Amino acid sequence: RELEKELELHVKKDYFGICVKCRKGVYGASQACQAMGNLYHTNCFICCSCGRRLRGKAFYNVNGKVYCEEDFLYSGFQQTADKCFVCGHLIMEMILQALGKSYHPGCFRCVLCNECLDGVPFTVDLENNIYCVKDYHTVFAPKCASCGRPILPAQGSEETIRVVSMDKDYHVACYRCEDCGLQLNDEEARRCYPLEGHLLCHSCHIRRINVPHPTQPQPPPGYQLHVTEL
Repeated sequence: RELEKELELHVKKDYFGICVKCRKGVYGASQACQAMGNLYHTNCFICCSCGRRLRGKAFYNVNGKVYCEEDFLYSGFQQTADKCFVCGHLIMEMILQALGKSYHPGCFRCVLCNECLDGVPFTVDLENNIYCVKDYHTVFAPKCASCGRPILPAQGSEETIRVVSMDKDYHVACYRCEDCGLQLNDEEARRCYPLEGHLLCHSCHIRRINVPHPTQPQPPPGYQLHVTEL
């Protein structure tokens, strides 16, 4: 019986849809109010403070609560509302809180590339400047002593892998003998034998030691160097 009555009303009056507040049908243009992308009965879309109907009037949406202009401006709400740390404006709807501060989600961005970091991993420097992870590593990553480029995590990883030798940082691929190019690591035959600040494998280390220094005085031709036996 109720369904029949509902169908009759559909025919007799203009049906606009379901009111998002009371969940009942909205019939007739005089009863319909469209706001914030939703449909309301005119009597359902009211100021939560004074109850005034807001169809055709200015209003403020604050965390899902609707205020008429007068109540919002003169109720002292502005003194208690959070202000965005970046732009300084009141945060009327969604609020993002990080590092003890409040932000509009759209204002929470990397200081370098300006990418929005709402819901995205981020990090900060010592001065609390906000960075996306990629830019943070680019700025603060150690530089390779061989190629001079930053040592960054592998794609899809947050861990930085590097080689530290002689108080210097190296990419794993750049950690090579400077003379023969052998890839150096912890294996017995590939260990690093530094000499005067140079990365060398064992063979090249010995070869450099045995090469006479250019400034070292040499004996005249025809004279042989002898060493005592005792």
